[in-house]
Amino acid sequence: MLPWGGLGCCLSAAALYLLGRNSGRDADALKSVSRVNQLKDLAMLLDAASKVLPLVVTISGRVGSETPIKCEHSGLRGVIVEETAEQHFLKHNDAGSWIQDSALMLSMSKEVPWFLDDGTGRVYIVGARGASGMVLTVASEVFEESGRSLVRGTLDYLQGLKMLGVKRTEKVLPTGSSLTVVGEAVKDDIGTIRIQRPHKGPFYVSPKNIDELIANLGKWARWYQYASMGFTVYGVYLLAKHVIRYITETKRRRDIQKRVLAAAAQRQGQNDEVGSTGNSDKGTDSSKREQRMPDLCVICLEDDYNAVFVPCGHMCCCTSCSSHLTICPLCRRRIDQVVRTFRH
Repeated sequence: MLPWGGLGCCLSAAALYLLGRNSGRDADALKSVSRVNQLKDLAMLLDAASKVLPLVVTISGRVGSETPIKCEHSGLRGVIVEETAEQHFLKHNDAGSWIQDSALMLSMSKEVPWFLDDGTGRVYIVGARGASGMVLTVASEVFEESGRSLVRGTLDYLQGLKMLGVKRTEKVLPTGSSLTVVGEAVKDDIGTIRIQRPHKGPFYVSPKNIDELIANLGKWARWYQYASMGFTVYGVYLLAKHVIRYITETKRRRDIQKRVLAAAAQRQGQNDEVGSTGNSDKGTDSSKREQRMPDLCVICLEDDYNAVFVPCGHMCCCTSCSSHLTICPLCRRRIDQVVRTFRH
């Protein structure tokens, strides 16, 4: 049997190691990006770096849009709005009790062109929903209880369900909120500057500043590293324990097999001796013959044999010793089943 516990710990350690390495790599990449203190300086920086593009920068500002979205329930104005609706219900399980569960009914997302503005300039952000660190604010949560219709309630009950209601959630990136964006800066033909996902490099949209992002990534990188070391040590311990147990069990089985073969040879010699003296001892009573031929287990030589091996049918071991065998000690056939016998 494979040591799944040890293998699982080692695989988890490898995954945590990769996560820690990626976090450390992202932290180093954030340290190397160009910091733009004022958005008006980004255009000059792009012109100066036109020969060495792409240019990955970090900028900060407040969210703005010329066509913001107004949230239906909260009334907030934002540039990215996500709406979800979940059906909550009680479900009748196999144990006969009711458990609460939910199912997603609706998921909608809206986004309009938006930019960051710090008072000195404006930079548009493209593809922010797929950026790391992107967090939307929960604008509203509304729970609408289901109606108490008798017919609907009866049908749901027959199906093993009790409808509780619908939970509607609105998440939004509000206008006016402060953000830090790390990405590739590009300028189109009409002079509009955009920040987008680089082909190679970090892409972050976060309410934290660049220094907080670097510190947070470094902290996670260390945590992943320590966790990887812990899982590695525990996994190696489980694997070593399994190997030691396997070696010990193998050695014990080999010892048992040697004892079985030696006992079988000894018993065969006794049978031959009894057979050679049978003609001269025909008058010997059965009790004396049983004393000469005890029905002892050929392995432990202490208990009477009381186990039959299937399919070969040999009976030469006790049930205790038979539990450690995989092949018959007499015919060397594989043991599929051990059947205990009783004497009257």
